[in-house]
Amino acid sequence: MAAPEIYLPSEDDLGRDFDEGEKIPNAKKESNANSNSDSSTNSSQEAVVDETSPIIYHYLTFETQLPLPSGNVSANLSAPSAPPQPDLKKYISPFEWSENRKRFTVWLSCIATLITAYTAGSYSPAAQQMSDEWDVSLVAIYVGITTFCIGFATAPMVLAPFSEIQGRYPVFVASGILYFICQVCCAVTHSYPGMLLARFFAGCGSSVFSTMVGGVMSDLYHAENRNTPMALFSGGALFGTGLGPLVSGFIAQNTNWRWVFWVQVITCGCLVTTVTLFLRETRGSILLSRKAQCLNRWYEECEKAGYFGFDMLGLSEPGKTESQRVRWKVKSDEERETIAKMMSISLYRPFHLLFTEPVVFFFSLWVAFSWAVLYLTFGAIPLVFERSHDFSLQQADSVFAAMCAGATISTILSIYQDRLLARYLSSSKNLENASRFRRSIDLSCPEGRLYFACIESALLPIGLFWFGWTQFSLVPWIVPALAVGCATMGIYSIYLATFNYLADTYHRYASSALAAQSFCRNMLGGVFPLVTVAMFNNLTFQGAASLLGGIGALLTCVPWILVFFGPRIRARSKFAAEIM
Repeated sequence: MAAPEIYLPSEDDLGRDFDEGEKIPNAKKESNANSNSDSSTNSSQEAVVDETSPIIYHYLTFETQLPLPSGNVSANLSAPSAPPQPDLKKYISPFEWSENRKRFTVWLSCIATLITAYTAGSYSPAAQQMSDEWDVSLVAIYVGITTFCIGFATAPMVLAPFSEIQGRYPVFVASGILYFICQVCCAVTHSYPGMLLARFFAGCGSSVFSTMVGGVMSDLYHAENRNTPMALFSGGALFGTGLGPLVSGFIAQNTNWRWVFWVQVITCGCLVTTVTLFLRETRGSILLSRKAQCLNRWYEECEKAGYFGFDMLGLSEPGKTESQRVRWKVKSDEERETIAKMMSISLYRPFHLLFTEPVVFFFSLWVAFSWAVLYLTFGAIPLVFERSHDFSLQQADSVFAAMCAGATISTILSIYQDRLLARYLSSSKNLENASRFRRSIDLSCPEGRLYFACIESALLPIGLFWFGWTQFSLVPWIVPALAVGCATMGIYSIYLATFNYLADTYHRYASSALAAQSFCRNMLGGVFPLVTVAMFNNLTFQGAASLLGGIGALLTCVPWILVFFGPRIRARSKFAAEIM
């Protein structure tokens, strides 16, 4: 039997109302082969639509207005009544979700990010006990942080294409199960190689709960409304990083190191269960494809019952409907590459952008250094506080509370500071009378994301100098602890500015640009714990902190350069220029 003839729609055609009040393009016939009308036929007569009529395909969007059935009489007199119309509420665009549903999804995603960051930071307090049990050096034990970061950096490049095809939900669930299993393996392993292997796959499984959460935010909110969700996401990442050693320090000192991982098994199990039961698919193209499939199944059921036609606006006579055998298709499904092609792009394009785009390179360098400093604290804080202030393990790891406090303060500031700036700029009704500086501020351009980062990122080098040069036994411990909070606030501003600026600048290539910085950030972050003790012992506490503070101060130039020359730099980029 010959395949049915397929017709493609015109962008300017209209449809009719249905349950959800959506709009569709009408099909434009490519030939007149199926038109049997002639000039002598009464215009009110319509061709009968039955099983021999061609199926006409239309492109479906979330704004599409669905057609009504042409009649309520079945061509099959013995057929039952028409099948009920499907419930399409679960297929609405995530942008149209209720605010309560959006907030729940954002908070669940941010808690998942927090727990993932907790896993990264909770490993170091158990290092000494594992070193004693397996008779290996502390540096060798810290390789477990490195393998975790390697898995965290590489897995998203492979998993991202699957989320494009299957959606975010199945990737979250499958990765969460792997994450949970690997946490159990960390808790029960009796060998050093087994720990390194389990940590690598734990990094792979947990990576989606950080890297893909940014995509969830973009699924739910347009760019102008994305600041608060991204601020909460960034805050969760840094708060969890500090919470890990804070909690695990008490566990490691008062019980066996395996309980450090059993606690994570419990929290991870609760997370995966909650995600499986309550998280819904957020990727719009996947929901649209499922909606098209649902409608097509309903049309097939209608035709089995003898109801073939659906009213569509015709092209031959404006305003006149014509009955058609309708099916839906989604443009993103046709444009999607094969999984092999998508994986090759996912692996190649981030590195292509990294080495050909100065903006991506310097932002990746900037955020990678800040993340390396963050991971350096896993070894530096216990070392300096135990030596300078004679702290116990749990007392030294309690200093990480300053990191949690810094992340919390930065999150609150970042939520409100953009609103305050926008209100300040709009308070003058006549900007011609405003200052030249005030007129030059433009929050609508990508550089608008960097105004606060220019100032706040300086807190990182300030905090590093402060931390190093107050590490004397005569100085109260609270002084360098406050420096940790100060540096954390600087890291937060860098992290958030990187995500926002790259997303606003590269749009369709944003996922590749963010993958590049994520790879650099996690790889360098995984290396620094291996050299921390040697660096601080050989350069002294003051020398090591000054070296890091000097590099941080130099990299603070990055946002300033882009604020003044960003539009010119973007104009020269073939990737960024496409959206200007």
